[in-house]
Amino acid sequence: MSRDRVVVVGAGVAGLATALRLAPLPVTLLSAAPLGEETATAWAQGGIAAAIGRDDDPALHAADTLAAGAGLSDPEVARGVAEAGPGLVDWLTGLGLAFDRGADGGLALGLEAAHGRRRIVKAGGDATGAAVLAVLARAALACPSITVVVGRASALMQDAAGRVTGLVAKTATGPLPLPARAVVLATGGLGGLYRTTTNPAGAVGSGLALAARAGAVLRDVEFVQFHPTAIATRSEGPLPLATEALRGEGAVLIDAAGGRVMAGIAGAELAPRDVVARAIATRTSRGEAVFLDARRLDVARRFPTVAALCRAAGLDPAVQPIPVRPAAHYHMGGVRVDGRGRSSLPGLWACGEVAATGLHGANRLASNSLLEAMAFAPGIAADIQATAPAGIGRVSGPLPCSRPDALPEIRTLMEAEVGLVRHEAGLARAVRRLAALAQAGSAEAVAGLLVAAAALERRESRGAHWRADHPEQRVPRHTEITLSQALSVADAAPRPALLQDVP
Repeated sequence: MSRDRVVVVGAGVAGLATALRLAPLPVTLLSAAPLGEETATAWAQGGIAAAIGRDDDPALHAADTLAAGAGLSDPEVARGVAEAGPGLVDWLTGLGLAFDRGADGGLALGLEAAHGRRRIVKAGGDATGAAVLAVLARAALACPSITVVVGRASALMQDAAGRVTGLVAKTATGPLPLPARAVVLATGGLGGLYRTTTNPAGAVGSGLALAARAGAVLRDVEFVQFHPTAIATRSEGPLPLATEALRGEGAVLIDAAGGRVMAGIAGAELAPRDVVARAIATRTSRGEAVFLDARRLDVARRFPTVAALCRAAGLDPAVQPIPVRPAAHYHMGGVRVDGRGRSSLPGLWACGEVAATGLHGANRLASNSLLEAMAFAPGIAADIQATAPAGIGRVSGPLPCSRPDALPEIRTLMEAEVGLVRHEAGLARAVRRLAALAQAGSAEAVAGLLVAAAALERRESRGAHWRADHPEQRVPRHTEITLSQALSVADAAPRPALLQDVP
């Protein structure tokens, strides 16, 4: 294998965009499934935020991003990503993506929560993620420098100094060592660690666990965004999503009697996602049902994906409100990276949801995720191209393993104790049990432990992290944590007898 080869782990928008930008360097794209399958990108109903309207400007987009981030977004990163938006729309158009257009032939711009302007560009209505993925996958398959390998990363290879020099992949034919000059993690999020999620079930924080076991620093991993309007068709598992754009176009949240759930709350249906999600959860925790009333909208024409999901569940949004509930959706924290996507480990970069770039802070602004992944890909590629090839490394100790048998317990624990509303007693229980499962070999528990330990240490409420026992905000600060520190938090976690549970 060429010493110039780069291994990119993950074939969603972040992985595909990075692999394409790395050309002509040889790239091995490690995909958990054939291209286009089992990625959160394909499920994305939102669009791409880009300040291209006549009344808009990247500075306004950046300001909205900073406001949503609740004091933890990096102004320079927000500005850079917002400025990249219009050019990335052009790049995708050049690759063949047909964005939705208005009657005048210009790009149709939608509105989503916490955006001060209409700036959401879409393709296929509410099927933007699938459309972007299809275009990028087609380009990757046609790119001679990209080789696709179906498998999952088991462990990073490192030299004696700790530099990442490749990885070992688990494939259908057995372990496959992949030496590389650089490794880019583009593995997505961790919503699959929760009982109810809008993510594919396989989104269990594998990239976080991979980096953490190698000693990487993680940042702000306690911030998990819960989408307010997952379609409540069942009590657990991946739930279909009723895109936020429905509320942007006038759909309202109501109770069983038709009363407005968001009445009297600033921003109403277009308040930040954490505010809307908690308002709904307050009702559902009392046994009340909450619905999204989109009967005034032409859902079948304007939101065909939502219409199809409703039909599959026996619902007709034209004549009946859609039952909804919050579900784990997006992870704002991740592997700490700098402006070039570099992690704390030489030889390891991260892109997309697995990375903590400084853009999202404590709460992601809607439709900034596809944008972020594509905005960072060129810089990561340029940085790798300017970096000398790595030497020879190896995996220290036995290969860690996945523990699918532990997932039901992990999901129940994360949902109950590390969910939308948290408190010390529950978080303490979670970190102790997750630490035990992690030390027993569960890679999934490693990711859950990192989130729970950071949440236990953040004794305030900020953005998507809400502590019932600490509802106040303190001075903004980032949480940085390693796996060894998370295990130490578990060792020191208060015991139940010393705690008073919060209802």
